Amino acid sequence: MNENLLQYWEKVKQYWNRYNQTTKIIFIATVFLLILTAAIISINLSKTDYSLAYTELQPSDAANIKSYLDTAKIPYHLSADGKSIEVPTSEVANVKLAVESQGLNKNGSLGFEVFSGSSSFGITDNEFKVKYLSAIQGELQQLINANQAISSSKVNISLPEEGPFLQQQAEKATASVVLQIKQGYSLDQPKVDTIYNLVSHSIKNLPIENISISDQNLLSYKFSGESNNTQVGNTDINTQFRNDLQKNINSMLGMMFGRDKVSVSVFTTMNFDQKKTKEQLVRAPNQVDQKGIEISLQEANESYQNKGADNGGVPGTGETDVPGYPGASNSGNSNSEKNSKTVNYEVDRITNDIISTPYVVKDVSINVGIEPPVRDDPNSLTAETKTAIQNALVNIVRTALADNKTTYTDDELQKKVTVFAHSFARTSDASATKTSTYLTYGALALAALAIGAIIGLAIRKRKKAAQQLLDQEMNLASQKAELPTIDIENVTNDNQVRKQLETLARKRPEEFVNLLRTWLVDE
Repeated sequence: MNENLLQYWEKVKQYWNRYNQTTKIIFIATVFLLILTAAIISINLSKTDYSLAYTELQPSDAANIKSYLDTAKIPYHLSADGKSIEVPTSEVANVKLAVESQGLNKNGSLGFEVFSGSSSFGITDNEFKVKYLSAIQGELQQLINANQAISSSKVNISLPEEGPFLQQQAEKATASVVLQIKQGYSLDQPKVDTIYNLVSHSIKNLPIENISISDQNLLSYKFSGESNNTQVGNTDINTQFRNDLQKNINSMLGMMFGRDKVSVSVFTTMNFDQKKTKEQLVRAPNQVDQKGIEISLQEANESYQNKGADNGGVPGTGETDVPGYPGASNSGNSNSEKNSKTVNYEVDRITNDIISTPYVVKDVSINVGIEPPVRDDPNSLTAETKTAIQNALVNIVRTALADNKTTYTDDELQKKVTVFAHSFARTSDASATKTSTYLTYGALALAALAIGAIIGLAIRKRKKAAQQLLDQEMNLASQKAELPTIDIENVTNDNQVRKQLETLARKRPEEFVNLLRTWLVDE
């Protein structure tokens, strides 16, 4: 067996020594590249991808989930702080369903399921009250923790003692809530009011003024005291209007440049004040003459005539008379006439109760980013194109602000629109990255195989050419010169015999081997 191995090893060495140094280096590099590519592909295919299943877990919930994963023999990675758990990507959905079905994730609190573990038979009233209060607090914590901005919460409720006296029955419950806000999140007033209402409606005789809410930094949150339905509805209307406007602009520009080459950002503010006005107008039916309709006419004519008596007395002789002036007399005629006309006109009396719409756009700002035709050259987006887009967006802003009752100049409208060219950052999801990685590995493997095949063909071709060249040289040598023969009988010097044997072995190895075999057989 060892002799066979040695023979094979000798043959391999003889075969290897036939090639020059360059061919040997290329062959070794090709084999190394093939082995390295195969190893990389095997490692990546056998590697398990983990995805985040739970984060910001309470210690009790993390312990329950860890125990389930150990029992189910599902591999997982637990973070250093014990709040996050990663499981294989293919098992994320199954793990979440199993954890929720078994009720392992309680957000650090137990609700009414606290009564499911033991029978209520034989339990005292005080123990039942304590468990009931703990269950209510746990239910409230689970409801509050459902908010995306809250990682955990603690609810402490104080219920009044029940008694036969009216003074005890009139006492109100109190509640304190401490919220753990996630980093980067904040609570706006509508969410705070929602928590107030949630706690108040969950406990009997718990007014909102008896509730205290604060965060981990002991920052207190106050109740606004107003209904949030209108505010939330107004916010939704503004958001819907902004989204519709942004969608329309994105659709318009996307048809021209491509949907993945346009980024539109729209910001709007609206006036939700509803105004009521009342107008009382008086208008003539006949607008040409500005006259009303005659509904009644009354005319009255009066005339008087009077003839006086003859003059009496001597002119200027009375005690009070002026000399030479006629005296008092009743003589002379008098006429008088009186005319009156009364016309009653009817006019239009108009009363208008005007209720102005509350949804008026106060301001609009539009920012549009466009990827230039040449990705790394912003100047490839011509100024004419940017001006045309700017004018189109300015018209949209002018139309949106038409009911604002504010006159804007062209310069003011231009400032509300911004158009710029910039190359977009391309992001690829995990699946696309993984597919491209596998394609890269496959391409490397094919390239290595192709290189190996090319090198093998080159070696084979070189070997064949060398063999042909050797045969040609041997034929030419045999034709030009005849090899000397060995005449052992006539040669007395051993040195001459050795030289002839060496020449025969070098020139004609096959004949030399046959000669040796003949000598061995004869002996």
